[in-house]
Amino acid sequence: MSDMELPDDIQTKLKGLHCSLCNVNIPNRPSLDEHLKGRKHKTLSNVRATRKAAEEHSVFVKGFKKGTSQDDLAEYFQKFGSVSDVIMDKDKGVYAIVQFSELDGTQAALAQLDHQMQGLMLRVNPREKKDFKLIPKKKFDPQNLQDVLERLQPRLCQALSVNEQMQIVMEQSELRENEKQARDLVIELLQEVLIEFFPDCKILPFGSSVNTFGIHGCDLDLLLDLENTKVFQARSKSTTEQAGQGTSDDCRSEDSILSDIDLSTASPADVLDLVARILMKCVPGVHKVQVVSSARLPVIKFHHRELNLQGDITINNRLAVRNTRFLQLCSGMEARLGPLVYSIRLWAKQRQLAGNPSGAGPLLNNYALSLLVIFFLQNCDPPVLLTVDQLKDMACEEEECIIEGWNCTFPSQPFAVPPSKNSQDLCSLLPAFFSFYAHFNFPDSVISLREGHVLPITSYLSQNEEKEGEEEAMQEERPTKSQHPSPKLGPLNLLDPFELSHNVAGNLNERARLNFQKECQEAHNYCRSLQYQQRSTKGKPWGLVRLITPHQGPKHKTQEGPGDKGLIITLPFRAALLPDGLRNQLPLAGDSLNLMWFHKVCSSIKGLFLNILKCNPLLPTDPVFGEHSGTSTGTNDEVMEMSSSDLNTSALNSSSEHNTSANNGDDGIGSSSECSPQVKVGVKRRLSSLSSEASVSPQEKKSRVGKGPKSDAPTWAWLQRHTVWAGRRKVRRLLLKGADSKPEGTNVELETQVTEHILEKEPELKEPLAFKVQARIMGRSEGTRAVLKFSPTNDKDGHFQDFYHFLEIFLPKMVETLMEPCV
Repeated sequence: MSDMELPDDIQTKLKGLHCSLCNVNIPNRPSLDEHLKGRKHKTLSNVRATRKAAEEHSVFVKGFKKGTSQDDLAEYFQKFGSVSDVIMDKDKGVYAIVQFSELDGTQAALAQLDHQMQGLMLRVNPREKKDFKLIPKKKFDPQNLQDVLERLQPRLCQALSVNEQMQIVMEQSELRENEKQARDLVIELLQEVLIEFFPDCKILPFGSSVNTFGIHGCDLDLLLDLENTKVFQARSKSTTEQAGQGTSDDCRSEDSILSDIDLSTASPADVLDLVARILMKCVPGVHKVQVVSSARLPVIKFHHRELNLQGDITINNRLAVRNTRFLQLCSGMEARLGPLVYSIRLWAKQRQLAGNPSGAGPLLNNYALSLLVIFFLQNCDPPVLLTVDQLKDMACEEEECIIEGWNCTFPSQPFAVPPSKNSQDLCSLLPAFFSFYAHFNFPDSVISLREGHVLPITSYLSQNEEKEGEEEAMQEERPTKSQHPSPKLGPLNLLDPFELSHNVAGNLNERARLNFQKECQEAHNYCRSLQYQQRSTKGKPWGLVRLITPHQGPKHKTQEGPGDKGLIITLPFRAALLPDGLRNQLPLAGDSLNLMWFHKVCSSIKGLFLNILKCNPLLPTDPVFGEHSGTSTGTNDEVMEMSSSDLNTSALNSSSEHNTSANNGDDGIGSSSECSPQVKVGVKRRLSSLSSEASVSPQEKKSRVGKGPKSDAPTWAWLQRHTVWAGRRKVRRLLLKGADSKPEGTNVELETQVTEHILEKEPELKEPLAFKVQARIMGRSEGTRAVLKFSPTNDKDGHFQDFYHFLEIFLPKMVETLMEPCV
């Protein structure tokens, strides 16, 4: 493709090319072909073409009487051609855009010089043509965090105590009175408009705007309650049927907006589409209306132009309204809760643990942080806040509340709850919060604010299996009975106080959880210093100021333990990948089950590098092996073996496959032909030291295998002669052409074919890449994780970093896939 043949969106640069439509740089011509065929470029091209067609088929109309309806304009312009849409300026009502189905209608309307309507002369002009531009999404800007600190720092440094500093943070962060009034005005406006279309409906605010923990610029969350409207619609239908009458010809009866939809049977998406159309056409100041039907609870997003206020409307989130009342009650019961929540939220945002601008991603949200604070206060000695169950028992009969089968009962007024006997001040509660979660056993636990203590995750695993059996048994007897789903378990499990099937921190990944605990540990260490406890006499940052100062430079990488300076990949223990028999015995299996899981992980890792990525095992005599790592397992000569004597007998009896491999004396790494290669080199080494250490650890303490001798860390050394990590997606698409798409890392045969294709088509590296992988098992029970440390021994061409980044995503998925046939 020559320069003359380049599309209009593509410009040549000194280095490579640039696509002005997608606003991306393209390195070369082959990459250009892939870009033009890509989803993003095609989507934007289609959107631009659609908008351009709409502009060409539209005319701009001005000069009509105020109060003229869309139907009036559509009726007038219908004589020029079929009218597909009329967009009114609902704020001022002085102009409109009329869109025709065919271009001939546009041309005919523009060809007529005089347009008269209702005695007035209309001005009809071509619609303005605007260049299509991609508006990039706002990215997380750490500079904003610095601005927050600079605004707060002078007052915080002058404060007399940390208690006063935390009060200042709350005062500076919470919604001001004028912001609350603006939100009230929007609610009143929406109520006035929507009640005309949905008789007896109610607009109920919830979330940050009204739960006493709102911050500047927070969204306005609203529930459109249509329960009374459903009753109205049912009554109207009944009356109409009895009278034998239908709707009038002009469809302007009181309930005409409901004539095309039955609220009792309509899906939430259909109702939200109708509400969105009303917002766009009838509510002044509201624009950028968008229905997000893919969310956990579908919502309408909108923006109020004059007030610069973002809002969400949902129709099926009554539990969120009750949660808001609960937070209001907690705040009214305990004055220390507000400053503590605001300070911890600011700390979490400054440390990039929370506050994702898009509302998604693996970060804590403000609601989850608030619940973590409340749970901590429930566990103080004596407690600062009561549990949800305790509050339920204090409620009177009139306050009983059941929503969607969940008991949401608690007192409506704070004075009904006796005050706490805890007298700790804010200065001491804040370090206690950090200490509480720095040492918290998240992987083993499910946090329950209802009961005020952690629940073992093993009970949820067995509960899931019991529920599955019960559902199968009752499916024929009670097919309509709704069952509450089990919560989505993850690295951090924090149950909603009322909707016990919702893990409000279910979006967090392992890295985010580790970062949270590491930051808690660092904050706890800082709070023990004089810089936190004593005010600086020279006006230097002290107390809360240094705690909320953003990290300088790139964010630190979470380390698994002292002495770890390599590149780390963590594989968390997943009970779902265990055989059913072992999973049922999880509460009793102990550390032996963890060792069996680690044994399978090691088998899968070896199979991944040898069979799928086609790496060659290295020996110490190889010139590129590199310096010895200092461990007694530094080569592939020494392969782990795990016999039945190393494992808990009851756990082994649950898996006949493992009994067979152990009794036959197969090599531990290659015991399953489906999971790993049958390659045995050198002398086998038993995991006796690792097994004994795990078995003698006190039950109340975590097993610290990673802290023990380095001989407990088996190591493999590999050689890679091809860039098997480069271009895999392109090769995968080529191999899957005409077949069903398969996610990366979920098909052993396909990934092996991808590697073989690269080895066949791509030349070898000038200098082969040599590297080591050291595996350790850490933690206990559900907190078990395999920690893989990678280090290059020969990387003259600088390929190792790219290889490692590829493995960060590919290896965890592939290991899980390889483990599935093993179990």
